[in-house]
Amino acid sequence: MRDFTLDTARGRFGGLRNDGVLSKNDGGGLPLLALHGWLDNAASFRPMASALSAYDLVALDMPGHGRSFHYPADAEYSMFSTILDVLAAADALGWTRFGLLGHSMGGAIASVLAAAAPERVENLYLIEALGPLSGAEDTTASRLRDAVAQRRTLDGKRKRVFNDPEIAVLARMQTNITALDETCSRLLIERGIRPVEGGFEWSSDARLTLPTAVRMSETQIRDCLRAIACPVSLLVADPTPPYFTPALRDSRVACVPRIRSVSLAGSHHLHMTHPVEVVAALGL
Repeated sequence: MRDFTLDTARGRFGGLRNDGVLSKNDGGGLPLLALHGWLDNAASFRPMASALSAYDLVALDMPGHGRSFHYPADAEYSMFSTILDVLAAADALGWTRFGLLGHSMGGAIASVLAAAAPERVENLYLIEALGPLSGAEDTTASRLRDAVAQRRTLDGKRKRVFNDPEIAVLARMQTNITALDETCSRLLIERGIRPVEGGFEWSSDARLTLPTAVRMSETQIRDCLRAIACPVSLLVADPTPPYFTPALRDSRVACVPRIRSVSLAGSHHLHMTHPVEVVAALGL
């Protein structure tokens, strides 16, 4: 995959592209837009790229991540804003309809986007997510208070600067939701840090580490899932992550009209550690 930049009405994206076959008539796949997980970046999809050579695979650094634009100081990241960002990227690529490949946070965004703009999404391929994390309605006020307090505390703070990229590699291995091996960590760190005076700092926007101010209820999420019109392939790791229990997964799967759900032994980043198997399991 090669580095590229994409200018949109909402900002400049960084990303990776494999320039695969564009035309379905020539036996190639649809344009495929890949959305990575929280605090990851486009390099998350490098291991899968060779197995997706028939596609025009575009892996974006999501806003606030990797080498993509950050929101202005007076703006906040939200699910709705990110959906508009992804659609702006598809518009800039000239893609009317496309496939969406999403991992974790990227899968959550892709799920809601497919419900919000069904005319744009041809197929949905999800890894370790089907809809976003939900929030109980009776925790709304406490969540808002926490988000406001932490956002105000963040203002004026400087990011940590470290003098050796190896520190970032080790830190990335230790702070993931599940164990991330050294090889995968190095891939992500390549786009996950940037040089500054005195060393390096994380390239991601510090606001992304703050608690989400407002979450959909489970009822709202299921309403979105019922609105997904395209075929969906869902892949979950075995064992499942704590935030996506089998009971929650099955209840959400039951909402989607056209879905196949499969599991594969592995960790949360199994698309990086077992890319060929993941491509086959998703039916790509």
